[in-house]
Amino acid sequence: PYIESVRQLKWELGNKCLNIHLTYVPYIAAAKEVKTKPTQHSVKELQQAGVQPDVLVLRTERPLSADVRRKVALFCNVAPDAVVQSVDVPIIYEVPLKMEEEGLDEIVLRKLGCPTEPKPDMKQWIYIVDKMKNATKPVKIGLVGKYVELPDAYKSINESLLHASAYNDRKLTLELIHSEKLNAENAMDLLGELDGILIAPGFGNRGIEGKIEAIRFARENDIPCLGICLGMQCMVIEFGRNVLGFADANSTEFDLNTRHNVIDMMEEQKTILNMGGTMRLGAYPCHLEPDSLAYKVYGKDTIKERHRHRYEFNNDYREQYEQAGIKCSGI
Repeated sequence: PYIESVRQLKWELGNKCLNIHLTYVPYIAAAKEVKTKPTQHSVKELQQAGVQPDVLVLRTERPLSADVRRKVALFCNVAPDAVVQSVDVPIIYEVPLKMEEEGLDEIVLRKLGCPTEPKPDMKQWIYIVDKMKNATKPVKIGLVGKYVELPDAYKSINESLLHASAYNDRKLTLELIHSEKLNAENAMDLLGELDGILIAPGFGNRGIEGKIEAIRFARENDIPCLGICLGMQCMVIEFGRNVLGFADANSTEFDLNTRHNVIDMMEEQKTILNMGGTMRLGAYPCHLEPDSLAYKVYGKDTIKERHRHRYEFNNDYREQYEQAGIKCSGI
């Protein structure tokens, strides 16, 4: 499928299509040398299918010598200056800087017949990479979720926390805490030394009580806490149970018979059985209260954020929640 898509693209775009082939060059420690045969074979497969790479990017654990790169260029029928290396780096955001050092941007522009001047201004990119590498003040954040055993399950959240930490000159230590293993007995051990807690999104009732316990601990111990999607819903449930005294406060996603459905399915979703693409999806205008933290963060009174959900805060309880201290800052 990859080869067919490349051929189709080349046919549609003609000479304005550029094929950059990324390949891995292994280093054999016992022989103390890199092996270029896998790269040669992969390019040969492409050529047999009628695709000739214009640029080769060689992923490698250590710098490649000029001789190795010339050898690859010769056997793969690629211009010597179109063979660039991508050496492993500790921070993924260093990769564009390394690619610029290799001249990949100029190679691409030149092959596409585009001007190579002016040179790119990478000052801001260098600035944030330096902050990521050189921050020394620690900040310890706990991410409470039920998919933490899957490294990429919360990838966008992890990266957002890394960005926020770097911008604030903090070195992030991220603790991944499984909500199924969190309870009142071990909450202090797992959460007591955190600077902040993030309650992650998700679906279904597995691990919900652990999230609610984390929220209770954060509220009672004045630890900054952010709930995203289901995390926010769990915040509402916890507040209902432990502040307003609704012992059975819950979401109808987890308990259809709860007397205090503080989180309920949206009216227009109640007749829809299939989740998938039928969920409320997209960006809707949200109006912020002028004296709220959200307004201070955004600096304006109307925002739009993309979201995907079926359940929401039950407005029948809004007055009780606000009287008790919950602020509905965005409508």
